[in-house]
Amino acid sequence: MSFESVSALPAIGLSEPNPRVACAIVGRHGERLATGHTQQAGGPHAEVMALRAAQAAGHDLRGATAYVTLEPCSHHGRTPPCCDALIAAGIAHVVVALPDPNPLVGGEGIARLRAAGITVDVLPPDDPAAVAARELNIGFLSRMVRGLPWVRLKVAGSLDGRTALPNGSSQWITSPEARADGHAWRKRAGALLTGIGTVLEDDPRLDVRLVDTQIQPRRVVVDSRLEISPTARILQPPGEVWIYTAANPDNSAAQRAALQTLGVSVIDCPGAHGKVDLAAMLRDLARREVNELHVEAGHKLNGSFLREGLVDELLLYLAPKLLGDGAGLAALGPFTTLDQAPAFDFIDVHRVGPDLRLRARPPGRDRF
Repeated sequence: MSFESVSALPAIGLSEPNPRVACAIVGRHGERLATGHTQQAGGPHAEVMALRAAQAAGHDLRGATAYVTLEPCSHHGRTPPCCDALIAAGIAHVVVALPDPNPLVGGEGIARLRAAGITVDVLPPDDPAAVAARELNIGFLSRMVRGLPWVRLKVAGSLDGRTALPNGSSQWITSPEARADGHAWRKRAGALLTGIGTVLEDDPRLDVRLVDTQIQPRRVVVDSRLEISPTARILQPPGEVWIYTAANPDNSAAQRAALQTLGVSVIDCPGAHGKVDLAAMLRDLARREVNELHVEAGHKLNGSFLREGLVDELLLYLAPKLLGDGAGLAALGPFTTLDQAPAFDFIDVHRVGPDLRLRARPPGRDRF
C-alpha cells in the first residue's frame, strides 16, 4: 500500500477553509479497509470518515495502518481531535505525507500519537506524495505560514497577449474547454476576485457553473469609489459578496446601506491615492480564512497586483490566434531595463482543447 490510491481531490469545492485531506486505512496484511476525505467545515475530517467506513464494514482496526495526507489534528476546533479517534480505534501505525503548519497543531498531533504508542512516519518533503499534498493545500499552507492567501491570477488571451479587441470585445478568445478548465480552478478557491472596471464593463457573475461544486466561493470586488450598482449580477445569490473600498463612509452612506440590504459586506481598506490597499486586503482575506484567492480582473488591476509583487501564480490560457491591437494582459511599465520586468518560472504547460494553459510562479515563491 502507498499513497498512490489516497486522494483528497474530492475535498476540492467542499472542505474550505479546512485543508484537503485524505486517509486510507490498511489492515495488518496490507489489505485496504477503507478510505475517506475531509467533508464540509464542521463535518468529519478524513480520518474519521475512513474510520467510520472501516468500522461500518466490520473491520477490526487493531494493528492497522493509517495513511494520512496531512498530520492528524490534535485540537478541538469545529470537530474533536482526529489523533484521539485514531488512538481509540487501535491504529498501530500512521504514515503522514505532510506536517500541519497550523500553530494549533504544529507537530502536536504526531507527538500525541507517538505518546500513545503509535508508530508515526513522516514522508520526506521531496517524496511525490508529500509534493502532491503540498500542492493541493498550497493555499492553506500559505495562510498558516505567511498569513496570506495564495494569489492565483488567471488571464485568457491570444498568442500576442491580447485579452480584448480595441472595441472591448473579448467573448470568446479561448475555447469552451479552456473556459471549463478555468472554472475548475475557480472551484479550488476560497474567494474569486475582480475589479469594479470588469463589473461595469462585463457584468460578470464570477461563480462556478461549468463544473460541479458543492459550495460557491465568496466573491470579492475591489471598488475604490464604491461605484457598483445594486443590480450587478455579481451581487446575486448564491454565495457571499465582499466589497473592498476606499470610499469615504460619510459620502457613501446611502450606497453602503443599499448594498448591506442585499447582504453584501462593505469593507473599508483605504490606501494611497484613493485606492484600495491591496496588501492589507490580502491580510484581511487571510483572517477571513481564504486559502486560495483566484483573481480574474482587467489589465489595470492585474498590473497593480503584479507591480506590488502580490501574485503567487499566473494561470494563463493562450488561444492560437493573433489579435493585434487591443487590451493587454496587464498594465505594466513602461520599463527602461529588462531586469525591471517581473520574472517567473514555468511550472506547468498543458494543452486544453485547442488552447495552451501555462502556469508560472515567481522564483522561490512557494518555498515557505
